[in-house]
Amino acid sequence: MRNFILADNQDLTRFALLSLLKRDENNQVFQTTDKAGLTQLLKEHEDAVVILDYTLFDIVDEEQLLIISERFAMSSWILLSDDLTKSFLRKVIYSSHQFSVLFKDESLKSIRDAIQSASEGKRYVSQRATELILSQKQEEEQPAVLTATEIEIVKAIAQGKTTKEIANARFSSVHTINTHRKNIFRKLGVNTAHEAMKYAFRAGWIDTSFLCI
Repeated sequence: MRNFILADNQDLTRFALLSLLKRDENNQVFQTTDKAGLTQLLKEHEDAVVILDYTLFDIVDEEQLLIISERFAMSSWILLSDDLTKSFLRKVIYSSHQFSVLFKDESLKSIRDAIQSASEGKRYVSQRATELILSQKQEEEQPAVLTATEIEIVKAIAQGKTTKEIANARFSSVHTINTHRKNIFRKLGVNTAHEAMKYAFRAGWIDTSFLCI
């Protein structure tokens, strides 16, 4: 029997992964939607395979992710996300052999291969992730340039507003705000709202009066 922990906040993704894992009746699958629940499940199942969408979870940065993985050294992790930055992938992959990596739009075969590898204690890094990790860095990275709209959205995120709340305030659709968020994260080279806030604070786009307590 193998224990799996689904740590993904997208209902459709969780349903698909649950269906895939349940094809083997010997698998036991647990689900969680936050870091506290994940930590508790790992205390109970220290050798579990964690399938995590880092970009949608409340783990604030790669350092915190690595600390959790080191605390539960018998666990294996599959990072399954829409998008991850080069710097994040390099830090995680070079720091620990516990992590497998692939993207949500890759083939079903790749996802199955990753699950099988992690179940056997082996690491799986998809071809796309490998190419991203090995791609050459630009010698000098230009500072990110956000539009006025994007900076306003970063400020709203820093205030703790949800995507729906931001959309309502701007008379926009949730889809439009999600598109802005993806563009902001891509430009800043970050994966999470917390990382975007830290970048914006350092860049002087926001000050402590905007930060959500």
